[in-house]
Amino acid sequence: MDTTCLKATVRYQGTRFCGWQRQDNGRTVQGEIETALSRIADRPIAVQGAGRTDAGVHALGQVFSCLWQGSPPQRLAHGLCKMLAPEIRIESLEPVRDDFNARFDAKGKRYVYSFSLNRHADPLQSLFVWHVPYPVDLDLVRQGLSIITGRHDFAGFQSQGSQSRTTVRTLVSARLYPGAWCGPADAKNTWTLEFIGDGFLYKMVRNLCGTLIGVGRGRFPLSFIEDSLSRGAPFLGHCAPPHGLALAEVYYEDLPGNTH
Repeated sequence: MDTTCLKATVRYQGTRFCGWQRQDNGRTVQGEIETALSRIADRPIAVQGAGRTDAGVHALGQVFSCLWQGSPPQRLAHGLCKMLAPEIRIESLEPVRDDFNARFDAKGKRYVYSFSLNRHADPLQSLFVWHVPYPVDLDLVRQGLSIITGRHDFAGFQSQGSQSRTTVRTLVSARLYPGAWCGPADAKNTWTLEFIGDGFLYKMVRNLCGTLIGVGRGRFPLSFIEDSLSRGAPFLGHCAPPHGLALAEVYYEDLPGNTH
């Protein structure tokens, strides 16, 4: 029987998951999706994610691909949503070329990380926003963002445990904007860091966010960012907690703002 290659965009709340990647002894997003697909197909279905997210990290636009024997049911996405709710939702599901691979065909990703500078934490932000109850100089944060934008060796912002063949990555955009990527509309003094790049190392985004906030707090000088880029491993900054982070989008065409 012929197979159909499917591409799906998925949104999930990562709070109660041990990350994206399937594990033998832990509940994961990939594991839940594969279980649901396999039940519908009545055969084992394996999915390939565009990237891994750690325990507690969320996604607005994770992408996975898989092979389906024959033609998939017309209401497959609806059935998956019903089975995976309320923590996982299939945003889109479509047939693609036979050799499509969500991971290896990706050109880049966009991540967003939200933090709050209020004195007291907002209970309605607690699952999606890092509460930082200290003065933070946002101008220093912006200066730090300008330093890391471009093509650099980010080994100094990679946590141990990575098997990447190269640590050189390009950030085509790194910016700070007001508001959170998720949470109550009336939230005050909340900000989001956004990163668009051709690839990201293990915990690179969280390490960048924690270090940038550390610079804004005065825990590290601004030069610490440049020193980390030139010095390389090991990472000596601060790693931000996972719950403020979301994989927002995976790109399969040119990255926004990339002129090369």
